Amino acid sequence: MSLSRISVTGVRNLQPVTLNPSPRINILHGDNGSGKTSLLEAIHLLGMARSFRSTRLNPVISHEQTSCTVFGQVRLTDEQFSALGISRDRSGEVRIRINGQNVKSAAELADALPLQLINPDSFRLLEGAPKLRRQFLDWGVFHVEPRFLQAWQRLQQALRQRNSWLRHGTLDGASQAAWSRELSSASDEIDEYRRAYIQLLKPVFEGTLASLLDLEGFQLSYYRGWDKDRTLEEVLTASIERDKLMGHTQAGPQRADLRLRIANHNAAETLSRGQQKLVVCALRIAQGHLVSAAKRGQCIYLVDDLPSELDDQHRLALCRLLEQLNCQVFITCVDSNVLREGWRDDTPVSLFHVEHGAIAQVHDPRE
Repeated sequence: MSLSRISVTGVRNLQPVTLNPSPRINILHGDNGSGKTSLLEAIHLLGMARSFRSTRLNPVISHEQTSCTVFGQVRLTDEQFSALGISRDRSGEVRIRINGQNVKSAAELADALPLQLINPDSFRLLEGAPKLRRQFLDWGVFHVEPRFLQAWQRLQQALRQRNSWLRHGTLDGASQAAWSRELSSASDEIDEYRRAYIQLLKPVFEGTLASLLDLEGFQLSYYRGWDKDRTLEEVLTASIERDKLMGHTQAGPQRADLRLRIANHNAAETLSRGQQKLVVCALRIAQGHLVSAAKRGQCIYLVDDLPSELDDQHRLALCRLLEQLNCQVFITCVDSNVLREGWRDDTPVSLFHVEHGAIAQVHDPRE
């Protein structure tokens, strides 16, 4: 799987552009503020229906435009293609099309174009709130377990009903019991899928990390969100008064977390910023391997400012791991010279220069 063509209009400072990227390695170089990250943002918008740089939509749309549009042609096999398109306007309206058909769910985009992002904020996966790690975990489960999305939707509905009752007391006893059972059932199913996924992820992650860093005693573990020795139904019954006081359900898969530790210390408090970046890279590359194993195509990697905080040795090791994924990668950097070496001669590499929002393809950096 790869983007064989991408067209972008109305995204930040980018001039309207259509590119035919390499199915493997694509290097975008130029000065800071030239628009390199904006192209990655456009691809992210195409696959996720949202930006990774802003929770607000208006900054994403060019000042003189009322909307932004991204179109992509995805090569599935040598003879099969899929067409994706998304348009968002300042009022918040979103229009998504897949193979000429209107779709309502961003989940369909995510399924059609799996993306992995590695950027200067990636260290937040280690030191940020548990929500970020749950999102990382659930992205992986979503792509390898087809039943996960339905269970997750059941969970959200049950949580909304129970939390509304906790705040307003509007449900009778029978309804309370019914929604608690539904919440427990959906939670057990989600926990089962997450546990199975972690069992797959851990050995791949550990092998990937070992090729980047020697971190003796590094541990990745999963906390499901409630006492491991009791059922969720028991926990909910015991905590009902406290939940009423707080106005929301405090135990359940919505409280799950991934714990990354070194010798019983939080990894985020022990590792340097460069080491944190490599740990996150290992996590995301490991996810890419699992997606490739579970689905027909590989995910696409968006790597913003790859050289930052990495010395030559670790930069080269990371490039080799990305290359071994045999997938499409978009990498930004200021100076393309730092990424000229490290690729096999038979790996297709395309180089793009970005200047004042204009993107132009130039010669292969190895020539």
